[in-house]
Amino acid sequence: MIPLARRAAAEFVGTCLLVTVVIGSGIAAARLSPDDVGLQLAENAAATAAGLAVIILIVGPVSGAHLNPVVSLVDWALGRRDHTTLGVYALAQTSGAIGGAVLANLMFGLPAVTVATTVRTGPSLWLAEVVATAGLVALVFSLVRTGRAHLAAPAVGAYIGSAYWFTSSTSFANPAVTVGRVFSDTFAGIAPGSVAPFVLAQVVGAVVGTALVLVLHPAQASEEFV
Repeated sequence: MIPLARRAAAEFVGTCLLVTVVIGSGIAAARLSPDDVGLQLAENAAATAAGLAVIILIVGPVSGAHLNPVVSLVDWALGRRDHTTLGVYALAQTSGAIGGAVLANLMFGLPAVTVATTVRTGPSLWLAEVVATAGLVALVFSLVRTGRAHLAAPAVGAYIGSAYWFTSSTSFANPAVTVGRVFSDTFAGIAPGSVAPFVLAQVVGAVVGTALVLVLHPAQASEEFV
């Protein structure tokens, strides 16, 4: 078993890079296509989908590339992790997400921290987060339980890229990333007051996704995710 400290470092770095990609590509998109929000979203989604796939390939062999507290939570609920690992992973992911926001801000010549002012609230967006997170959890653990975890990088990247478009919330689907995006008042930001309902919706989505996995794939395959 890979030491927990090394796995936590991988989760920190991976989530940091993910938020850097999300926020950095959002800033670049807003600057390159200032008059076309649809094009900005397309640029942001494409960069995130490709970047996420690459990040999973980098850190997956070390930590499993959860990069997301709800993925770690479901992993624990299914008996694959202990509570210590869950806590350490969640801390590493959240701190990494904040670090990624700072890094993206600095790369584009902005102050290290700018608190986001974009309000994202309302039942439709919360429902979208339930759907986005349920789909993500169902995808990840369906791959694990059917012996296809090696497909996680392209599959998860493709899912998140598409979910940018088919959900009204643009598919945050990740409490750590949601918190990280508070620290950049840019295209991808979310106001602090919008965070708690998003995270609650994501937890609900994780429960829904887990239930779906257990119904569709009640037996665990022999292939193991890290």
